[in-house]
Amino acid sequence: MITNIHPPKANQIPKILTAHNDNRQDDYFWLNDRENQEVIDYLNAENDYYDEMTSKYKDFENSLFEEMKARIKEDDESVPYKYNGYWYIVKYEIGKDYPIYLRKKDSLENPEELLFDCNVMAEGHDYFKLVGLSVSPDNSMIAFGLDTVGRRNYTLQIKSLITDEIFSDAIENTTGSATWANDNQTLFYTVKDEKTLRSDKVFKHKLGRSSADDTLVFHEEDDTFGVAVFKSKSRKYLIIACYSTLTNEYYTLNADTPDAEFKIFQKRVRGLEYSISHYDDQFYIVTNADGAINFKLMKTPENETEINHWTEVIPHRADVLLEDIEIFKDFLVISERSNGLNRIRIKRWEGTEDYYLPFDNETYTAYTSTNVEFDTDILRYGYNSMTTPSSTIEFNMVTKEKTILKEQQVLDPNFNKDDYASERVWATATDGTKVPISMVYKKGIKKDGTNPVLLYAYGSYGHTIDPYFSSIRLSLLNRGFVYAIAHVRGGEYLGRMWYEDGKLLQKKNTFTDFIACSKFLISENYTSSEHLYALGGSAGGLLIGAVINEAPELYKGVIAAVPFVDVVTTMLDDLIPLTTGEYDEWGNPNDKTYYDYMKSYSPYDNVKRQDYPNILVTAGLHDSQVQYWEPAKWVAKLRAYKTDNNILLLKTNMKAGHGGASGRFEALREHGEEYAFLLHFNNIDS
Repeated sequence: MITNIHPPKANQIPKILTAHNDNRQDDYFWLNDRENQEVIDYLNAENDYYDEMTSKYKDFENSLFEEMKARIKEDDESVPYKYNGYWYIVKYEIGKDYPIYLRKKDSLENPEELLFDCNVMAEGHDYFKLVGLSVSPDNSMIAFGLDTVGRRNYTLQIKSLITDEIFSDAIENTTGSATWANDNQTLFYTVKDEKTLRSDKVFKHKLGRSSADDTLVFHEEDDTFGVAVFKSKSRKYLIIACYSTLTNEYYTLNADTPDAEFKIFQKRVRGLEYSISHYDDQFYIVTNADGAINFKLMKTPENETEINHWTEVIPHRADVLLEDIEIFKDFLVISERSNGLNRIRIKRWEGTEDYYLPFDNETYTAYTSTNVEFDTDILRYGYNSMTTPSSTIEFNMVTKEKTILKEQQVLDPNFNKDDYASERVWATATDGTKVPISMVYKKGIKKDGTNPVLLYAYGSYGHTIDPYFSSIRLSLLNRGFVYAIAHVRGGEYLGRMWYEDGKLLQKKNTFTDFIACSKFLISENYTSSEHLYALGGSAGGLLIGAVINEAPELYKGVIAAVPFVDVVTTMLDDLIPLTTGEYDEWGNPNDKTYYDYMKSYSPYDNVKRQDYPNILVTAGLHDSQVQYWEPAKWVAKLRAYKTDNNILLLKTNMKAGHGGASGRFEALREHGEEYAFLLHFNNIDS
């Protein structure tokens, strides 16, 4: 890597930020203005520096991209699923970045009907995302959302599936999702606040009328809540969902009477979480009511939905997390997690059968997939492991026959899943807690401390990173890397308490767990600090930032993708998108207790005059989740403070948001850039 090029130096313009009589000096606050040409110039200068510093291995980046691309079946299509008389299919064509949406009436032998060709629609756009496809009950109309910026702020439109006409009436600032009433004329959709991007309103639209005349149905005024609208799988009810991190509230309306009033299901009670599914004349409720921290299943008559009418179906279990349910006419399917492992349980409504699908691995992922039909005996689920490509499986819940509908193809003649091994090991955290790590590597590695290891984690919002297969990852494994997932607290890998112990005033457990996992991999001679790398994105980027402030000596290099690193400043600004909805995750810093705790770990506030590892940071100019200025400010401050000569790079995608590039091949190119960065520091450039 070239080292005689001088990095950009951001101007230091001190700004004093005061809260609770505490003053913080922010020298780079001025970067919080994407309309300022000096800001754009600085980001471009960092991008130019990135290009210069990586020019030596640019050919290697490109070869990694081509290698990853070559493993993917370009002319691919999804497993068709049937809904309301039509088979729906998503297809990809050779050399094209975007999906093509199709359907076939009644039989897969019938001609295709083109719904959308996103490759055509994306022409002229640097970024393109189509979401929220919703077909009317009579199959004649489809609603959809478009984002051509990357800010997850969608324009909602309607297309006639009879004439192929896209109606000119476009609704701005939506979530992109909408749902139809049963009259085929009424569409309900959600709108975002223009500044905060919080989903806060539900509107009702009538076909043939201007959206300017749409009726406001619901307004969520509590700025810690968001709102969504959808239809029950039974198709009987329209449902408005109000949600925050810790609390839920629902409203229901018979889908046959869209002009009637929505009725509250159970009013919000702080800390009461629940979700609802309709079947027959009952609602089924997954809830943490009555202290059921791992959730339980209850039911209630559809005309008596308050909590005092709820009765227990599946009780709370201290060692099993109830994650979700799927309702079919004759069966209830329950998704559970026990000791970190996915389980799928199948139960007949009339009680004659109750069994689990068999899985015999410790590093696998199993999940129910697309099951939109209600009156069927067929369950679709997905399965993969860290060594086994993903499969879509059809399971007959009556005969118990299993059919593999599709297996992920790895287009590499040298790929053999038996060449790889996976295992789950347990590190010990500073408080004695055992923290699991899922790992995969090519067979034959020796535990002599010389293996390069990439350790990944997320650790927030209760989001669990299951051990999964990746054909992209083979580019690391085939070059001697071990890939490891640290299942740190803050996710729900070991149940709901695993999440509770990694949030709010327990957030530092997420960071110390990761450090413990890093030390374990070194002490057990899987690797050494000269060969250990770390990766995290978004809230996982916060993890990376906190960890390298505390234990930089453990890592040769780290990647922080779109990292949430300026925690205190962001959480104090309730006009930034998503801030108020995050209070139950991180705490509200307007309360001094939370302010002090956040400040004690916020990566930006705790940059030190010390040596840091080699660092690659990515950002998106239009990011709505983590504003671009967080990683930009962090890199600027690291440049001013760090005492080493290691590499620090910032790459900002000037045309995208939180998820990076929208095309499937451009996304692969970003993986190639990250992997080249890691491999280069391990002296692997081919």
